[in-house]
Amino acid sequence: MMHFQNNPEADFALNAVRQAALLVRQVQKELVSPAMTKEDRSPVTVADFASQALIGRLLAETFPQDSLVAEEDSATLREHDNGATLQRVTQFVQRSASQATPERVCAWIDHGRVDSAARFWTLDPIDGTKGFLRGEQYAVALALVVNGQVLVGALGCPNITNGGRPELGGPGSLVIAVHGQGTWSTSLENPGEFKPLQVSARSDPRQARILRSVEAGHTNVSQIDTFAQALKVQADPLRMDSQAKYAVLAAGEGELILRLLSPSKPDYKEKIWDHAAGSLVLQEAGGRITDLGGNPLDFTSGRMLVNNRGVLASNGLVHAAALNALQAIGA
Repeated sequence: MMHFQNNPEADFALNAVRQAALLVRQVQKELVSPAMTKEDRSPVTVADFASQALIGRLLAETFPQDSLVAEEDSATLREHDNGATLQRVTQFVQRSASQATPERVCAWIDHGRVDSAARFWTLDPIDGTKGFLRGEQYAVALALVVNGQVLVGALGCPNITNGGRPELGGPGSLVIAVHGQGTWSTSLENPGEFKPLQVSARSDPRQARILRSVEAGHTNVSQIDTFAQALKVQADPLRMDSQAKYAVLAAGEGELILRLLSPSKPDYKEKIWDHAAGSLVLQEAGGRITDLGGNPLDFTSGRMLVNNRGVLASNGLVHAAALNALQAIGA
């Protein structure tokens, strides 16, 4: 594994995200089946909690004073009706931590839990739950934020190869960015040499490949079409879920990511764990990320980006044109 000079936080993030991503992939292999009904989210529930418990345990061991701003807490797992789910989560966590018990698992899930702090880690134990349930793209995303600045960002992408190419069932990618030290990628299965990631050099907005979510939940699909027309985009979009999109953009395999406001949720605020790791991965690879008005993302206000409206991420070269197009269509 690569060691970042005098940076135990980066080494911790690499190790934690790798362990969690491999565990989550195992849950997917064993519990997700084509016969499942659409309503059955039990595999993602098990994977979510197992991933967070594993990272909570490692954080408690490595940086016990650090806070964690994460998606899950153990309250629902502790309910009597969820005893079987808690047992299943515990069994998966035991594969990495033999000392796991239901009580310890709940404590690890809740380790250092806060809504904000001067220094904290933010975790999405599985980003892209619908991609996970379809057997497609998802990621484990972990970032260290100090005084509002993302200093370390790590993504575990089981179905991305070489940091940027979608490949289901491939070796997966482990992507790490350290403030001021670039973005790097290695194999998730067999970490070895790290290669630097660099955004694409496409500067013609018409050639911009837009990375679009498969699911339409948090964005405005028709407005993205209008945006693409305003930008005169001719390139085909790439459809995939999760922060794996940020890795793909960082690796030069696309140019734009948009989170426009859905008409059904005009006041929606993005969660910090959905963007913290990915934002640094992109920026350290030479890209740019702002909200829809061109403002930097503000990670100082708790669990949500309350001071931002939507997200625009790019290779940097098409960013100004994209902001102009957004303004033109009133996004």
